[in-house]
Amino acid sequence: MIRCFFCGIILSVCLVSNSYAQTKAPAPFGPVPSENQIRWQEMEYYAFVHFSLNTYTDQSWGYGNEDINLFNPQKLDCRQWVRICKEAGMKGIILTAKHHCGFCLWPSKYTEYSVKNAPWKNGKGDVVRELADACREYGLKLGIYLSPWDRNYADYGKPEYITYFRNQLTELLTNYGDIFEIWFDGANGGTGFYGGANETRKIDPKTYYDWKNTYKLVRKLQPNIVIWNDGGDRADLRWVGTEGGSVGATNWSLLNDTGDVPYKMLHYGVENGNAWVPAEVNTSIRPEWFYHPSEDSKVKTLPQLMETYYNSIGHNATLLLNFPIMPNGLINERDEKAALEFGKAVKEAFDINLAENKKATASNVRGKSKEFGAEKAVDNDKNTYWATDDNVKTASLTIDLGKPTTFNRFLVQEYIRLGQRVKAFTIEVLVDGSWKKIASATTIGYKRILVFPSVTSTKVRFNITDSKACPVISNVGIYNAPQILTAPSIIRNQSGEIIITAGDKESAIYYTLDGSEPTIDSKKYATPFQTYGKLVVRALAYDATKGKSSPESRETFGLPRKDWKITGIDDQKAYAILDGDPTTAWHQNRDKRMPVDLVIDLGKEENISGFRYLPDQGLWNPGIITKYRFYVSNDNVEWRLVNEGEFSNIKNNPLWQTKKFAAEKARYIKLRALKNTEGNNNTGYAEVDVVTN
Repeated sequence: MIRCFFCGIILSVCLVSNSYAQTKAPAPFGPVPSENQIRWQEMEYYAFVHFSLNTYTDQSWGYGNEDINLFNPQKLDCRQWVRICKEAGMKGIILTAKHHCGFCLWPSKYTEYSVKNAPWKNGKGDVVRELADACREYGLKLGIYLSPWDRNYADYGKPEYITYFRNQLTELLTNYGDIFEIWFDGANGGTGFYGGANETRKIDPKTYYDWKNTYKLVRKLQPNIVIWNDGGDRADLRWVGTEGGSVGATNWSLLNDTGDVPYKMLHYGVENGNAWVPAEVNTSIRPEWFYHPSEDSKVKTLPQLMETYYNSIGHNATLLLNFPIMPNGLINERDEKAALEFGKAVKEAFDINLAENKKATASNVRGKSKEFGAEKAVDNDKNTYWATDDNVKTASLTIDLGKPTTFNRFLVQEYIRLGQRVKAFTIEVLVDGSWKKIASATTIGYKRILVFPSVTSTKVRFNITDSKACPVISNVGIYNAPQILTAPSIIRNQSGEIIITAGDKESAIYYTLDGSEPTIDSKKYATPFQTYGKLVVRALAYDATKGKSSPESRETFGLPRKDWKITGIDDQKAYAILDGDPTTAWHQNRDKRMPVDLVIDLGKEENISGFRYLPDQGLWNPGIITKYRFYVSNDNVEWRLVNEGEFSNIKNNPLWQTKKFAAEKARYIKLRALKNTEGNNNTGYAEVDVVTN
């Protein structure tokens, strides 16, 4: 009993103790992300911009001796860059402040090879400053790419360079405000100018940069930063082993914090890794990183960009999409159009969550507590989650949509502050009173998106079939994304037949051969057809039921290869090199030591002004040639060397490589492989072709 303070009356009350103790949250399982990593992961999508002297020399990598006077972008407008990124749905921009050539986009006081000695703005310009100011204006975060390799600096390879490198790092991390990510490219040690030495220098990337102390400096200067590095000590983020725009369908945000990391582990992570090292997918909106006018017609299409989205963000990674800046200092209008269409398509696909606040039930709820109930997975709150009891590692969540609902996307997220747990799951729908499986996958992590043909149902069941610990699911989304037609593929086989294939079987294909734009009034494709000589094929797919057309495909074909013969090789499989299909490949005898020659008889004398090489397009691109010599001959006896060099960045960007030279009349060509990316004798080819006048 309690006496009232005001009136003195004794009140009788019943004190009831809580008969249920508060349910304890699951304990963290395995490695967990830092707050910096969580902030970074929640950005999901941000931009790269590549801009340097390479922009003016049409190179992939500069040698460090490029003329500084070339840098004079008359229309440079960082606000244009940031506006486009903002409108495209990006959350930040990473600038290549210094690429391998050593040219600095800020007026570094430690080198003369910077904008301070370029004609742009009479040496008073600072690209990093202008971008930092634009990012603040538009509310985007700023990141910095600083190449550890410097082909210009005279002391590269010596201890003195590390001091120089850290001095520049300090400039960038103290003078431009908050930096969300620092990017250290793994390319290092090779041919270069090196202050006039013009030589090859080799370093040990594991020890030379003293990454441990370099990282300490970074974190001291920018406490909220994340570090990306694909060489040396383990950083906060990892490369995925390819620049093709995808990470593994199984993707653990874990690695081991010691030892070398094979490409395969970079692509998939390590299930039982002891460090949280999530994946960042870096790719370009065009084939190459720097601007090349020849790629104006090769900007990624909307279907290609959406595929990249599902294979990056949809596979528990972030997406870093590159814009190559033009010589005038602007993003090309084609790139802008593609990026804005991409942003719009993503918004349309995920604008309406059909599962939000719908009735949800679970096979198990932790402590039978509402705090961890099924409804927490559909409440649109990233800080709440459905969880099971500790001893329950398989469970199901059923969402009642209330009425027949059509959908084609399923999104699920784990509460990663407690670790990554789920190893496998399935999706089922209720059809005619029975459950039907429509999709399955492995890992989830921060975000997993499944794409499947449209289905209509009243209920959806999410089944966790394997998990390392009790599941903690923070969000489930169900969406009906608009279908996007994909551009058809076009190949010409060795016999000269054109084969056009649509991405879906229901679409009709229309094409032209005269260079004109294809429409539904153009010739309709039915079966492969014979062609001769040089031609341009343009094609599109058309869905008559929706009245929609796909983006256009365009392929330019040179000499017909019907009479071409591979000489000195008794293996019919070698003709995969000439079949016009980039998905097929051939590898020369791996026991044969380099240099390795591939000789082709063109059948008759041609006026040759270049050659093209496409490496094996398999996931790990085995046998990629990096250094080569190219010869021509009229009789297969006397050979003339007409071109030699390297395919820059081909390991990370294994696309068509085109090399041109002064025209030569010849019947025979010889591509000599001198070195590959693996440091062994494996020599692979998907396609080889010639360029003619």
